[in-house]
Amino acid sequence: MRQYILKRLLLIPLTLWGIITVNFAIIQLAPGGPVDYVLAQYRGMNTDAKSQLTSTAEINNAADSSNSKYVGAQGVPEDLIKALEQQFGFDKPWYYRYGKMIKDYLFFDLGKSYYRDKTIIQLIKEGLPVSISLGLWSTLLIYLIAIPLGIKKAQHDGSKFDIASSFAIIIGSAMPVFLLAVFFIVFFAGGIYWQWFPLRGLVSDNWESLNWLARIKDYFWHITLPVLTMVIGGFAGLTMLTKNSFLDEINKQYVLTARAKGVPENKILYGHVFRNAMLIIIAGFPSLLIKMLFTGSLLIEVIFSLNGLGLLGYEAITTRDYPVVFGTLYIFALLGLVLKLISDITYSLVDPRINFD
Repeated sequence: MRQYILKRLLLIPLTLWGIITVNFAIIQLAPGGPVDYVLAQYRGMNTDAKSQLTSTAEINNAADSSNSKYVGAQGVPEDLIKALEQQFGFDKPWYYRYGKMIKDYLFFDLGKSYYRDKTIIQLIKEGLPVSISLGLWSTLLIYLIAIPLGIKKAQHDGSKFDIASSFAIIIGSAMPVFLLAVFFIVFFAGGIYWQWFPLRGLVSDNWESLNWLARIKDYFWHITLPVLTMVIGGFAGLTMLTKNSFLDEINKQYVLTARAKGVPENKILYGHVFRNAMLIIIAGFPSLLIKMLFTGSLLIEVIFSLNGLGLLGYEAITTRDYPVVFGTLYIFALLGLVLKLISDITYSLVDPRINFD
């Protein structure tokens, strides 16, 4: 196992290099960029709604008439365009920018945002507490709810409880997360009915002046609705996976043999079935945690005005803030690879029969 862990650790830098390289190449081929974005702002254009130009042909004609490689450069001073290229580093060839980025990333120098006077590390540190709060609490509650419920459904497969809970699960999974979030805001955050929970932020403005007990209460008061929204939208898949995994094990020959020998049902379920059935559930933990930390919390962060990593990455993409895009991608990929390795180690701890060597 030690040899396997060492190999995986050595593969992490190579995998990160591959991910960054592929995405760097995609960015070079994608239309638009930070210079185009600033030029659009300079000309008073709306980059999200190009209805001010009647067609794509007009956009191309505008670019051609200015003899510039940037859309929207018509009428913009050439000195300004050169200054923007120098500011964003686009006065250098792509291979120079790529080599510098790879070299800096080796020492975790992720650069500085184009539009904010902060380094990428500072922005990640600011957004990390929000994403970790949403991701960890949501994942923990999903597992605490889904696993016992899935086991119960497997034990009573086809019963009224199984049918009723399946109906509730289908309703919960079918409802879009953003719609569920709006529902909670309308009913419980001062929308129309009750104002039991705050509408925005991870903590109150006076959080620093509160004592430790009041801080804990304030923190959980703020994350209740966002976490509840993510849990309702995310526990359905794990519940059905747990049920099907346990059903598959319960119907195997060793369970029938144990029952024939008079072994208590709880001992069969938690002494034998549980270990085998949990393997596939453990395997899905890293992907679920990554989803909850970054991708799954994006809409929640937007709706509840939470400045987490998901919102940071999304805003960086829309504004073409490439250092933030690559910096967050680098951190996301690194965390994903580490969590996957932890998942494999947990595999062998749950079932010593598994030998990755």
